[in-house]
Amino acid sequence: MLVRLRGVLNHLPRTRVPGRAAMSTTIHNTNQGCCNNPAVQSDYQPKGTIKPFGDFKRVYITGPPTSDNAIVCVYDIFGFFPQTQKGADMLADALRTTIYMPDFFEPDHPFPIEKFPPKTPEEKQELQNFFGTVASPPKNIEKLVSFGQALKSAGAQKLGVYGFCWGGKVTVISAGANTPFNAASIVHPAMLSVDDAENLTIPLSIYISSDEPLDEYNKILDVLSKKPFHAKNDHKNYSNMFHGWAAARADLKDEENREAFDDVYGKLTEYFKKNLS
Repeated sequence: MLVRLRGVLNHLPRTRVPGRAAMSTTIHNTNQGCCNNPAVQSDYQPKGTIKPFGDFKRVYITGPPTSDNAIVCVYDIFGFFPQTQKGADMLADALRTTIYMPDFFEPDHPFPIEKFPPKTPEEKQELQNFFGTVASPPKNIEKLVSFGQALKSAGAQKLGVYGFCWGGKVTVISAGANTPFNAASIVHPAMLSVDDAENLTIPLSIYISSDEPLDEYNKILDVLSKKPFHAKNDHKNYSNMFHGWAAARADLKDEENREAFDDVYGKLTEYFKKNLS
């Protein structure tokens, strides 16, 4: 685990200290959609239940009580949210596979939706503090890897993982050396970096919106095309969509958003069916 985390730390933002490198508590996120698009209220009633599993007291679990494989969802900074849970329910139904969504922020809470997007200097600092503490990537990468190992110990034969926005960053870094996962996917990921793709050891599918940096996306596709598992990867640029269209920021009363929402979960279904069979 220590070796893996050293590798993780090497690919996250740092500040220089004379004589050595130190981990920064500031997350450098230039995605304006990620920083400004608010969550959207939804009346969807999730089908799953919240139970303890592994080291977590709260895990949203949906799908059949048992399945040969398992898939982990890493939510965005808004935590458990109806649209994100709806997507997990759709995947579970389509794949007949159990989907697990741990509450990575426990015992704390997601970032308050009433303060997002942050408007005052104090709220902006509060968001930065959230990313440096509760949502610290290294801490949550360790949690995700440990959760995958717990699923393997419980009998899961193959594991998938997918993440949104902040969760996309946590997901893609967890897909490097010694990962317990067999396939990963990132949807409108924040802090997109080709360096993360260089370190992948398992297939990746990537689905971006118009708010993600297109040049970085194209560099990632180039790296993926040269991986030994290149035929197992997938990608799509939802250029008509905004950052967050498939998770807590999805407005499913909007027809165009709903169609893209259904489309990306269909792609996730086919991707995991191909890689976890």
